[in-house]
Amino acid sequence: MSEEVEKMRHSLSHVLAAAVRELYPTTTFGIGPAIENGFYYDIDFGDTKVSDADLAKIEKKMRGIITRKCEMVRRESSREEALEWARENGQRLKTELIEELPEDATITFYDLKDPRTGEVLFTDLCKGPHIDDLSKVGAFQLARVAGAYWRGDEKREMLTRIYGVAFETQEELDEYLARQEEAKKRDHRKLGKELDLFCFSDLVGAGLPLFTPRGTVLREEMSELSLGLRGQAGFKKVWTPHITKVDLYKASGHYAKFGDELFMVHSQVNGEEFALKPMNCPHHAQIFASRPRTYKEMPVRYMEATTDYRDEKTGELGGLSRVRSLTQDDSHVFCRKDQIKQEIQTLVGIVRKLYTTVGMNKLRARLSYRDSSDKYLGDPALWEMAQAQIKEAAIENGLDYFEQEGEAAFYGPKIDFMAEDAIGREHQVATVQLDFVQPERFGLEFVNEKGEKERPVMIHHATLGSIERFLSVFIEHTGGWFPLWCAPEQVRILTVNDQVDEYVSEIEAVLSGMELDEPVRHNVLRFEMDLSNDSLGKKIRRATEMKIPVVLIVGPKDAEAKEVSVRLRDKEEKVKLADLAEYLQKLNASDF
Repeated sequence: MSEEVEKMRHSLSHVLAAAVRELYPTTTFGIGPAIENGFYYDIDFGDTKVSDADLAKIEKKMRGIITRKCEMVRRESSREEALEWARENGQRLKTELIEELPEDATITFYDLKDPRTGEVLFTDLCKGPHIDDLSKVGAFQLARVAGAYWRGDEKREMLTRIYGVAFETQEELDEYLARQEEAKKRDHRKLGKELDLFCFSDLVGAGLPLFTPRGTVLREEMSELSLGLRGQAGFKKVWTPHITKVDLYKASGHYAKFGDELFMVHSQVNGEEFALKPMNCPHHAQIFASRPRTYKEMPVRYMEATTDYRDEKTGELGGLSRVRSLTQDDSHVFCRKDQIKQEIQTLVGIVRKLYTTVGMNKLRARLSYRDSSDKYLGDPALWEMAQAQIKEAAIENGLDYFEQEGEAAFYGPKIDFMAEDAIGREHQVATVQLDFVQPERFGLEFVNEKGEKERPVMIHHATLGSIERFLSVFIEHTGGWFPLWCAPEQVRILTVNDQVDEYVSEIEAVLSGMELDEPVRHNVLRFEMDLSNDSLGKKIRRATEMKIPVVLIVGPKDAEAKEVSVRLRDKEEKVKLADLAEYLQKLNASDF
């Protein structure tokens, strides 16, 4: 966001706090920053319960304050003076923040002041900056009430967070609110239930999704697409177990960094300590290390679609977006240093092909480099060479990219791909990650053309990433109207009455023997029949609610003419039975 927009949104958080103070005089305030699309304030209302139903009166009070054209007046104080202010006003959360500052710190306050009367409506501990005149706050609306732990610590008290959205113009605000309404309709949790794709069970546990037959078709179609594209590029399938000795993650360095995310498993036989695997790279490294390698067989490429497990905090779980059991379409390349660029180009090609296939072909790439700090491991010269090859690959592949220093992982530079969905939201999706550390930790090596032992470079890659998270994005991107090739139910036959049952058998014979062309394979057409005695209108509504791509309506006249009435999402047409298979293939190849 621009500096002016940030100042506008930050100022609105102060107005929000001032309005709350007038309505609820005993409140205690935490922090109220500007954020993407708006602002929020964390507040302790004590025993008072505040909900979304209270937002209208708070917003009305805010607008009353704004009409007074109050000024934001900056002033400085010593730490001692600031502490005295916080304690006198019963602001224990502000007191905590001030006590953490150095004794000689100069502390700034902002007074929300009515210029006509000189009255200070609200004073807040704040670094700023702010707009100087509240008539410049633009267009805003309070959005929702949520809970938030003080300072993000789940061991601390739960505060009430009030969110607002704010833009420079009413038009921008209206556009944003319209997108939000559309997002609610597309919410993958809502559609997952309506389309019978997945569910959760308290007996199974939070963050552990269960996929229905329909949802399983969808996830397997996506997994097969990813596996197929990588298989065409020379990747070989491997398989690794779901538990492993903790020693493996200690050797790789993951235990020290992610140990609190591990699900631990103890052997009842000998007490040996295992963990449910949270990632697959150390396992693939062990397969590479299982026998001697030479430069002639490099690069070595492994792929796997496997479920990993991470002990995420319950409060951070959400639908399929963040889960405890995540299935990764994981790939690892072990290559020579002079092969890095070509391998990256291959992986970039896979990413572009997959996201074009699923209709998310607007991709940006973030090239994440190291900075000058000492937090990175590995030879700096190797980093420079790898970063140069990443950039060359991005340029030669025509990627829309931007560079960001300091965003690399500690073990190597990476490319993060961001895809834009149908309503303009950007999601991080695929990753290409270089790794100079694990080959060193596990002593991986190959014999080069000089007969000398050499350390390979490891490249991590995920095309979908977590399949569960990808599906949350894909379901919302499509709104549940999936492309024909991956739709759980591709065709549904609806009958007008039971007089056409014999002709329906002929249609069924055509469809049963049919394979649809898919992006990387062929698959038997998935269809169902609604032969119930319900009215045709009710059958059509059911099919529409389930977002079936192709609906075939069969009545006596269709049987007589040896044709079917085809109902798509936005049109209807007649197709001869003899042409139906060819028609569906053409439909599948189009973006209808």
